[in-house]
Amino acid sequence: MCGIVGFTGNQQAAPVLLNGLSKLEYRGYDSAGLAVRDGESLAEVVKATGKLKNLADKIDNGKALPGTCGIGHTRWATHGEPSQKNAHPHVSGNAAGSASGPVESDVVGVHNGIIENYEELRDKLLSNGYSFYSTTDTEVAIKLVDYYYKKYKIGPVDAINRMMVRVRGSYALALMFKDYPGEIYAARKDSPMVIGVADGESFIASDVPALLNYTRDIYYVEDMQTVRVLPGEIHFFDLNGDEVEMEKTHITWDAGAAEKGGYEHFMIKEIHEQPKAIRDTLNSVIHDGKIDLSASGLTKDVLEGISEIYVVACGSAWHAGMAAKYVIEDLAEVPVTAEIASEFRYKKMLIDKDALVVIISQSGETADTLAALRAAKEKGIRTLGLVNVVGSTIAREADNVLYTLAGPEIAVATTKAYSSQLAALYTIAVAMAEAKGRISEADYKYYIEELQALPDKIEKALESKERIQWFAAKYANARDVFFIGRGLDYAISLEGSLKMKEISYIHSEAYAAGELKHGTISLVEKGILVIGLLTQDELLEKTVSNMAECKARGAYLLGVTTEGRYNVEDSVNFTIYVPRADEHFVGSLAVIPLQLLGYYISVAKGLDVDKPRNLAKSVTVE
Repeated sequence: MCGIVGFTGNQQAAPVLLNGLSKLEYRGYDSAGLAVRDGESLAEVVKATGKLKNLADKIDNGKALPGTCGIGHTRWATHGEPSQKNAHPHVSGNAAGSASGPVESDVVGVHNGIIENYEELRDKLLSNGYSFYSTTDTEVAIKLVDYYYKKYKIGPVDAINRMMVRVRGSYALALMFKDYPGEIYAARKDSPMVIGVADGESFIASDVPALLNYTRDIYYVEDMQTVRVLPGEIHFFDLNGDEVEMEKTHITWDAGAAEKGGYEHFMIKEIHEQPKAIRDTLNSVIHDGKIDLSASGLTKDVLEGISEIYVVACGSAWHAGMAAKYVIEDLAEVPVTAEIASEFRYKKMLIDKDALVVIISQSGETADTLAALRAAKEKGIRTLGLVNVVGSTIAREADNVLYTLAGPEIAVATTKAYSSQLAALYTIAVAMAEAKGRISEADYKYYIEELQALPDKIEKALESKERIQWFAAKYANARDVFFIGRGLDYAISLEGSLKMKEISYIHSEAYAAGELKHGTISLVEKGILVIGLLTQDELLEKTVSNMAECKARGAYLLGVTTEGRYNVEDSVNFTIYVPRADEHFVGSLAVIPLQLLGYYISVAKGLDVDKPRNLAKSVTVE
């Protein structure tokens, strides 16, 4: 949520900042702004509500804003309504925050996160002569830094450190001080921030894609750390003000991976990138016909000793955990609980000492998931981070980490990251089943072959997209959609329903098919769309019967099943087939038409597919 960029170097800052912000649009925002300094001149602030284009038009795409040092921001409203006065950057002075132009302020800054005790701090600052032009918690944070900077006559690092000790909440900050031209100061707590450096220039961003056009050498800022950023020079400080050494990370993603590459939207591009994402993820742990998770700490001995598994995640990552629950329990005969991170973090953890807690997050920065990780670690329980971003906070703090190799995912609605998470969880299931002696050597070989066949089968499943596009146009005006299934089909239905609602704004729900008669069927009426997942042999007839009950009440039925089950057509109105696969892994194929259906309905409705309303790619606040 929200996006921060910063630049100091030899070229004009504003175009660099605008470019960086454009790469962070997927995080969600309602306004944007820049502050740029030209040498020792005052910082010039420009803000605009709405799309980033509105800001770019104000400054002729950056050309009208001179200066080689600046910060930028896209704001997602938390405290204070979306408006120009609440847009960032904010200033320490008492000038009207909605005004554009040079500002007479000692501190100018941008902020991601939430300051929980901002009202208490605001009262303190009011009693010390400060006044406020906005209704944001950010203005409080900026002015608190200014207060310490002036009261104690200390440098920027010490002033920021005093602020960090005083505030409660989560934040990432980028600040410019009038007395320090050409420099930017940054700090973070529980909100992501990366620093890049290349050829006498330095960059700040909330996420790696904003930097890929300029550098692949980056640092991940640690919690409660302050950073002094000069052209081509970075200094890190701990909370005591002592300078610390940080390890640089080289990003291997190609910058083009974060571009649309000829596709209309990032989402459809990323749907088509799923075969590669799954293949790369599988190849990272399958060597010479065997699954080797030892680099992630899951040696054969460790896997054999695990008594139970808790999969903890949010949104689609939780749905991947729900699917994994069925697979792991069936193959490895180990109990699995899939927990929503925002619930898990607050519950009493009655977990066995030999359990494994798997923490799943694409970004590795999801606030509730990160908090759940820390809660599990406090109990001394082994944790495994399953993340897509190398060096992210969850990757650094988990006992062990298993990376998905999906590459940068830009669309808010996840597709390839979800599929990569599923693939990685499948490997844990098979490896654990083998380690515990639950499957034979022949079965072990068979399951690995089935996993390695998934990418090609997904390529084939994507060939049905024109047919799905036709169907989507027919149901673009649907009011309600129900997804139903049993077992693994139910787990995949959860993800299909989420894809539908988050990008098409159609109300959709996923139900375990056997629960329909326990209240839900009262909602079924003529013309409603019911989508049934029908990939599990033992459960197919039961789900078809549940669908028939819906049809008798006027519902239109769409069935998603595997090739060869052509008798399904006799029971439903429209059928989508995916290639056959082992039933443990077929969900990776069944989800493809559901992703495409959500996408094409959104396109048919003329919606912003990649940036749906009210949603952000990375949820870094509670």
